[in-house]
Amino acid sequence: MIWKALLEQVQSKLEEGGTDSRRFFHGRGRCYEGLEQVCVDSFHPALLVTFFEPYEGEDDLCRQLWQMAEPHGYTGVAAQRRYLQGAPVEWPAGTPVAAPQARRGNLKFPLTFARQNVGFFLDIEPGRRWLEERVRERIDAGESLKLLNLFAFTCAFSVVARAAGEVQVLNIDVNRGVLNRGRENHLCNGLPLKGIKFLQFDALREFKRFDRRGPFQLAVVDPPTRQKGRFDVSENYEKLLQLLPACLAPGADLLMVLNSPAHSEEHFRELIEGADSRYRVLARLPQNSDFPDRDPDAALKMLHVRFEDAG
Repeated sequence: MIWKALLEQVQSKLEEGGTDSRRFFHGRGRCYEGLEQVCVDSFHPALLVTFFEPYEGEDDLCRQLWQMAEPHGYTGVAAQRRYLQGAPVEWPAGTPVAAPQARRGNLKFPLTFARQNVGFFLDIEPGRRWLEERVRERIDAGESLKLLNLFAFTCAFSVVARAAGEVQVLNIDVNRGVLNRGRENHLCNGLPLKGIKFLQFDALREFKRFDRRGPFQLAVVDPPTRQKGRFDVSENYEKLLQLLPACLAPGADLLMVLNSPAHSEEHFRELIEGADSRYRVLARLPQNSDFPDRDPDAALKMLHVRFEDAG
């Protein structure tokens, strides 16, 4: 049966319990032959099945998942078909969840299943934990903190940072719509907006319009692999890293992210340290265990980088 490995993975994770959002099955890591183009995500009480290519028996899979998930409090299974124009979403089993949310402990993030990117990326959770730890460490040391969040999307990093402590955040994204959703993410979690900015800028081309708002003790750089006409990691990442020191505090901690299977970890490290001699790569963050990948170099790469400027 083609779905056997998938169903076994989902059943195992259902039995682990909990309502935090996570990936139940990751086919894209090419660890399961024949299932490379399907993923299953848990946004309790909804399951989201994403098909990147057509499979026979898609609705049958959704019904089997529903039978497994309903006893655990799930109310519906959604199917998003990325291989169709507009990535349409249907609910083949159960009842549609009117207002799906991602959950992370006490934090919640409203989602939009009708869009290709629902509004919350599960694979980068180790980066969110990393940021929480850095915020708490620096606040405990008595520091006043500013965080630069580039390519902020719906500002999950900003929400996590503000929930962890008193930190000023500058969220930068070229898309006003996702920044508005980021503002709503703060408000729906009861987080004060004082000191939190949402600026619609091109992170590379309009750098000088926000760099003077530093210096920043923390930064997250999480660009899209390719954003047509605006950013391509192969062409633009190095240039951005060359600009960034202008707004960093000495000893700043940075999370640098590369989500391109075509670029290895070694290439990424060389790119960073070649962009400016004051960058020092300290460690690669561990991979999210829900996202196994046959090739670690093809997986999401999250590097902890220190900016060692003597001042």
